[in-house]
Amino acid sequence: MDHGTCNQSDISLLKRRETKHLLKVAVLLNDQIQGCIVRPRQSIAADERIKPLPYSYETKEEERKTKTKTKTKSKEDEAAEEEEERESTMKRFVYINDDELSQDLYCDNRISNRKYTLLNFLPKNLWEQFSRFMNQYFLLIACLQLWSLITPVNPASTWGPLIFIFAVSASKEAWDDYNRYLSDKKANEKEVWVVRQGIKKHIQAQDIHVGNIVWLRENDEVPCDLVLIGTSDLQGLCYVETAALDGETDLKTRVIPPACMGIDFELLHKIKARYSYGVIECPNPDKDIRRFDANMRLFPPFIDNDLCPLTIKNTILQSCYLRNTEWACGVALLNHQFTIFSLFSGNETKLGMSRGIPEPKLTAVDAMIDKLTGAIFVFQIVVVIVLGIAGNVWKDTEARKQWYVLYPKEGPWYELLVIPLRFELLCSIMIPISIKVSLDLVKSLYAKFIDWDYEMIDQETGTPSNATNTAISEDLGQVEYILTDKTGTLTENRMIFRRCCISGIFFGNESGDALKDVELIDAVSSGSPDVIRFLTVMAICNTVIPIKSKSGAISYKAQSQDEDALVQAAARLHMVFVNKNANILEINFNASIIQYEVLDTLEFTSDRKRMSVVVKDCQNGKILLLSKGADEAILPYACSGQQTRTFSEAVEQYSQLGLRTLCLAWRELKEDEYREWSLLFKEANSTLIDREWRLAEVCQTLEHDLEILGVAAIEDHLQDGVPEAIETLRKAGINFWMLTGDKQNTAIQIALSCNFISPEPKGQLLLINGKTEDEVSRSLERVLLTMRITTSEPKDVAFVVDGWALEIALKHYRKAFTELAILSRTAICCRVTPSQKAQLVELLKSCDYRTLAIGDGGNDVRMIQQADIGVGISGREGLQAARAADYSIGRFRFLKRLILVHGRYSYNRTAFLSQYSFYKSLLICFIQIFFSFISGVSGTSLFNSVSLMAYNVFYTSIPVLISVLDKDLSETTVMQHPQILFYCQAGRLLNPSTFAGWFGRSLFHAIVVFVISINAYAYEKSEMEEVSMVALSGCIWLQAFVVALETNSFTVLQHLAIWGNLAAFYIINLLVSALPSSGMYTIMFRLCRQPYYWITVILIVVAGMGPVLALKYFRYTYRPSKINILQQAERLGGPILSLGNIESQSRSIEKDISPLSITQPKNRNPVFEPLLSDSPNSTRRSFGSGTTFDFFQSQSRLSSIYSRNCKDN
Repeated sequence: MDHGTCNQSDISLLKRRETKHLLKVAVLLNDQIQGCIVRPRQSIAADERIKPLPYSYETKEEERKTKTKTKTKSKEDEAAEEEEERESTMKRFVYINDDELSQDLYCDNRISNRKYTLLNFLPKNLWEQFSRFMNQYFLLIACLQLWSLITPVNPASTWGPLIFIFAVSASKEAWDDYNRYLSDKKANEKEVWVVRQGIKKHIQAQDIHVGNIVWLRENDEVPCDLVLIGTSDLQGLCYVETAALDGETDLKTRVIPPACMGIDFELLHKIKARYSYGVIECPNPDKDIRRFDANMRLFPPFIDNDLCPLTIKNTILQSCYLRNTEWACGVALLNHQFTIFSLFSGNETKLGMSRGIPEPKLTAVDAMIDKLTGAIFVFQIVVVIVLGIAGNVWKDTEARKQWYVLYPKEGPWYELLVIPLRFELLCSIMIPISIKVSLDLVKSLYAKFIDWDYEMIDQETGTPSNATNTAISEDLGQVEYILTDKTGTLTENRMIFRRCCISGIFFGNESGDALKDVELIDAVSSGSPDVIRFLTVMAICNTVIPIKSKSGAISYKAQSQDEDALVQAAARLHMVFVNKNANILEINFNASIIQYEVLDTLEFTSDRKRMSVVVKDCQNGKILLLSKGADEAILPYACSGQQTRTFSEAVEQYSQLGLRTLCLAWRELKEDEYREWSLLFKEANSTLIDREWRLAEVCQTLEHDLEILGVAAIEDHLQDGVPEAIETLRKAGINFWMLTGDKQNTAIQIALSCNFISPEPKGQLLLINGKTEDEVSRSLERVLLTMRITTSEPKDVAFVVDGWALEIALKHYRKAFTELAILSRTAICCRVTPSQKAQLVELLKSCDYRTLAIGDGGNDVRMIQQADIGVGISGREGLQAARAADYSIGRFRFLKRLILVHGRYSYNRTAFLSQYSFYKSLLICFIQIFFSFISGVSGTSLFNSVSLMAYNVFYTSIPVLISVLDKDLSETTVMQHPQILFYCQAGRLLNPSTFAGWFGRSLFHAIVVFVISINAYAYEKSEMEEVSMVALSGCIWLQAFVVALETNSFTVLQHLAIWGNLAAFYIINLLVSALPSSGMYTIMFRLCRQPYYWITVILIVVAGMGPVLALKYFRYTYRPSKINILQQAERLGGPILSLGNIESQSRSIEKDISPLSITQPKNRNPVFEPLLSDSPNSTRRSFGSGTTFDFFQSQSRLSSIYSRNCKDN
């Protein structure tokens, strides 16, 4: 990306300029502070000026010189100096409303996402295309063909297809880049309001400079990253829509910094551009949209010279929209606008830096094609060497004896290379030049099929499925592991307050709804102190914003569904959160208003797992700490003497019911204690380096000796169709792992309810727990031993691990945990962090398994991006996961159709297309090789250049592209019999064995075409051009019948493509034969008038397709696969047999299987066509007693696979 007008090479220059301007602005700012009015610098006496600012470079230089004079330094001084140096290199200074400084130091706001320019498009695009090995190979071949001494055909036969393919790729790149240019142009030329020279002006967005004051109206798009300094709301609040940034659909609240409270609207207009009225010290631009650690210092006439910390809540980022911001007071706020100044601009914004091209994912099919291409290349080199040696030998022994050859007695030094190079050019078509373009085209169509699937539209929200990544659809059919989030993915993410335990008393156990519990209602009415405090924490320990409508009804804007459920429940129990005015919260309890002042907010993080607020009761002046969070983050910090056993039992009971639990607590703070802690909190909150870690450390010093008030239990319903989808996919042999942040018992109950695991006695859960390495080691060893000795038939074995034990296992016992992952089909990982989710995906990928990760929230993004296939659900947590994923769906149940229908069809079609591409190229190449044996092994081409070029680009490409419409089985059959996905998972349709079959078919068809054509037309019977056209006709006819034979479901388009292409072959050649200069003059006319020609073509088709048809008939009749049987049942129109009723031979297996695999029973029903022995699933798959698909391997094979998979990472 182009970073606006700022180049990387200018960094050093910018730093020098920054130092100079910092010193200059320090003087100007000091002048302004001293006089409190704007006046010329010359009018201020030198002795009137105040000291330089503490962040100035001048001060730092003086301190640094002083330190160097000291002979000895303490370790603390050295650490402080290193920290200061590190901070100075990682921050920048933004001068508010100072055009001169910002224009010299920083980039402008011009956005450029273009990849090319008019000048560099051609060289850059060619460089990118020729960076691929296959394109380099074809370029080398094309260049060699320019050497007239060695080329057997016209160079146009290679240059034509090469230029055509490169032109198609370049055109696509150019079109995409042009669209990016139009999008950038539209954004750059958008009109915005800024304040310059004290006047509000209209300028284009690209002309905004860092430090400019920018004005937005309601519903305006934010043109760059901004820090709020004023809003129309008296509380300093505004609402922004961040869906374009993070995908989250709920409106977010942003607030101006405390230092900017009360700035007069008119005062902002009076500031001249020559003087800055403040400086922001912030880190260098980064792409973290969740975090912003900075400090701001404003100067008179606005406020005294005090440091004010800034967070992400004080910013509005580029591409957000201003929504629902109402002006609370009159004069300066009539235009429904609020004031901001630009902080980062152009591609230095967080959005601009977070944009980027994701790393391409290599599918299993692409990897196999690369291997097959390499094998063909090696075979080609061997053929070239052998034929080159044979050609040179024949030339020296026989050719020189022939009078018509006219070989010179002595040739040049490179004479020995001529014939091998001719054969290299002749055999170069073994690797199909069009395969990449063909695959890219059909993969784009696969993605469109997913977008167009009406059965995958969520009827409730109207959300369609979407394929963001168009290159990996076939991998969907080879998924072996699905790693799924729980909340919002398996469940609705609609939180409802159901039960609670307050001071040891359980509410809602009988009715199932605490809000209808008479005992709780009576406690609220009687003013029970414990209940009132519990409800108070529910109502105000959150970040919820109450919004009052014109009718007086109150609604809540919450960033968390849990918080919304708690606030709504408290309101129904008469503890109503009615208003938030700046830091003052108003609670309406039984018609009386209670006010609390929020002093500090200790925000929730995934590490702390709790959130707290420090509030001051405005009635009695008491300072209170209110906390809520997970049980392990609250209960251990209870005050000494308080019994927490009842609360632990409540958490356990609610978890077994599948409810989410939150513990609530509070503590009264002494004023001195709070004042001392507040200073530490402000200091940590103003640091630029490791602010989050330091805040957590300071918060820990306050969140202790808590009085536990109770436990709240929240219900989250399962989505419709989840149990059925999981059961179907498990029948397809897909393993499931649930990765959730919930408690263990809650996750287990959800897993049982959605068929994730089987209840006793069918299922068995093995727990891995422990807080120390020894405890985890013993637990892991016990589970592994159980896994090894437990048969898979009678029990569905799964293991459960929590985040603490998982962290120890991944760090110290990775090899053992990897073995456990291989042996187990199901796992439940509780209390895991986003980084641990990504680590588990990486672990399974290291064992060569195809993984699919699915989630719905921002905490699932790392897992989704790490997996081979990422699927995001467009849920209540927004679109962040859906935007980061390769595929997005509206509901979890659509995953079944995505994998079984779209994934399986894509794999089948790609497998056929890729192997057919090699087949057609090998066919024509083998004919060329056979012809060399009757042409003195000289490397002479049988076919002319025009025929070869048309053969690769037109004659054989169009019919196979229509294969994207082919379906071997109907969608209904595929959904009813998910076991047939095993063929795709094991690579049954594309592997060295199937490729060997296509290789043999091409060799056999080449022999048939060559022998019949030569015997019918060669020698003195006709011209060489006629022999060439007969052989080419035989190839085209054979390929038409091959495509027809491999097609399972015919449509009008497929018939038109196959037989219409055959007719087009004759039409094109008749037209070419009418041109005297074509080299084929009258050839096709003469052949078509000869009955002998048509007899020869029919003979080629019968001889070539007869054995193929016979073999296929034998296979379908006497040795059918499960898919063949289902196809026959569909075609007969009768009932489709259950795969469990299909007879198959029983196979006994050795008793001693690898000790790393689950013990199998002696006699099982195997698939007649075993899914390749190299399938990783073979080591540990079990599918229940009703499943007829099972795969076994020898002990040596299992051991080798395990030793390969269980590598230490």
